[in-house]
Amino acid sequence: MASPGGPAAQAAAAALANALGVVARWSVGLGIAGSVAQASLFDVDGGERAVMFNRLSGVSQKVVGEGTHIMIPWFQTPHKFDIRTRPRLINTVTGTKDLQNVNLTLRVLCRPEVDKLPNIYQTLGKDYDERVLPSIGNEVLKSVIARFNADELLTKRAEVSLQVSQELLKRSEGFNLVLEDVAITHLTFGQEFAKAIEAKQVAEQDALRSNYIVAKAEQEKLAAVIRAEGEAEAANLISNATRRAGTALVELRKIEAAREIAETMARSGNVAYLPSGGNVLLNLAGGGGAR
Repeated sequence: MASPGGPAAQAAAAALANALGVVARWSVGLGIAGSVAQASLFDVDGGERAVMFNRLSGVSQKVVGEGTHIMIPWFQTPHKFDIRTRPRLINTVTGTKDLQNVNLTLRVLCRPEVDKLPNIYQTLGKDYDERVLPSIGNEVLKSVIARFNADELLTKRAEVSLQVSQELLKRSEGFNLVLEDVAITHLTFGQEFAKAIEAKQVAEQDALRSNYIVAKAEQEKLAAVIRAEGEAEAANLISNATRRAGTALVELRKIEAAREIAETMARSGNVAYLPSGGNVLLNLAGGGGAR
């Protein structure tokens, strides 16, 4: 019977060691190969494009589209760009033509020109929107707003937005940017202008109230003149009638007035009628005889 430490056992141990060495070598080789393969591949997601930088030739003018692509590790480096339309807010405080301060917020929907991405990367970098839009946006806003008075920014807002959009489009073309939409979303004035508007409204209300008072006085004056003319005409008619009929018209008016007075007194419960002649005996004793 062979002992545990005999030649057969040693041969088996040596064979196992050799097999493990082969497996280790293959594992290292496969690991290196996998790392190299992983480093040689890169993905470009939907809505993105890539610009390849080569350490030997520089930036490639070919834009890499969506999908999985091969590159040479260390020699080539992909730089990805988001080409989807994104909103950008530009805030500025500027002055109007009549020297009023106004606070504006401009919303810009922009994206880069896909064919010009290599040039954008070379001249502006990946943060192109941060470098370009605030500067040209503020410049265009200050230039356009200075052409209008403060009240015209409200009454001609569509025209102001159109001019801002047209000039901003022209300026952005030189930076290879595409502006999908430009709109003024926020517009406020300074406290001085707000106080001036309030004072103007109060003055207009006072002017309207004064016009109403003047018109009312004119109407009252006209009514008084018409009333006086009517009374004069009535007096003239009465005078003419008196001359023609003598005192009969006056007596008629007296009778009518007396009748109206009598009817009024008759309807009153506090009036007692006494005969004009003779003695009137009032029995205040409640039925007793005279003494």
